[in-house]
Amino acid sequence: MAFVAVLGAIFFAGPWLGDTRALSLVPQSWPGLVGVLTAPLLHGSAGHWLANSSALLILGTLVGTVYPRAALRALPLVWVLSGVGTWLIGRPSFHIGASGVTHGLLFLLLFLGLLRRDRAAIAAALIAFFFYGGMLLTVLPREPGVSWEYHLSGAVAGIFAAFIWRHADPQPPRQRYSWEDEDEADEALDDAETLEPPRPHDVPVLWHRQDPPTGVVLPFRPRPTPPRDEGPTPP
Repeated sequence: MAFVAVLGAIFFAGPWLGDTRALSLVPQSWPGLVGVLTAPLLHGSAGHWLANSSALLILGTLVGTVYPRAALRALPLVWVLSGVGTWLIGRPSFHIGASGVTHGLLFLLLFLGLLRRDRAAIAAALIAFFFYGGMLLTVLPREPGVSWEYHLSGAVAGIFAAFIWRHADPQPPRQRYSWEDEDEADEALDDAETLEPPRPHDVPVLWHRQDPPTGVVLPFRPRPTPPRDEGPTPP
């Protein structure tokens, strides 16, 4: 937010600063090489400043929150490499604006999500793509008067920074699920072979028969059968 405020102060102080073309980046010009450091601070219109400011707020917050260590190292590299690349491949014109830095931050977030693939990295990449996915097309020449060279150089610088500092920040702790613990418990049971039945000699005897047996055997006498009634005798 402080950096965006500085950009706004420089833009609105333009009438009092006079001609700022000497601070812009002019490709293949030795005096224009100073624009590598100063061109991102200049903007040609209020819309230009607002567009870059909103991108810096959102993308800069994502990078600084998810990758605090990589952000401090990548931002100066993106700033300088985007300007140097534009100075090498750009058209002979005045190139100004922080769009090279914004494209560098976007591609830094996208490629860190692809390289690290943890939850925070993937979430940050998806949020950045949701807001500024259209910037992927602006690295190619589309509109006259728009420095696509600055966009392309910033994108390459962001990708380069992502490969260099993808391990600068530690991986967040991964949450374990209950089914993972159950699988490990099942594997431990299988390894210990606790499901195998014991041998007969290892089974404890719960009851022993007395020898000789004691007790009295009571015989059951058969019940007498009652006589059958066969009816009267025929004459």
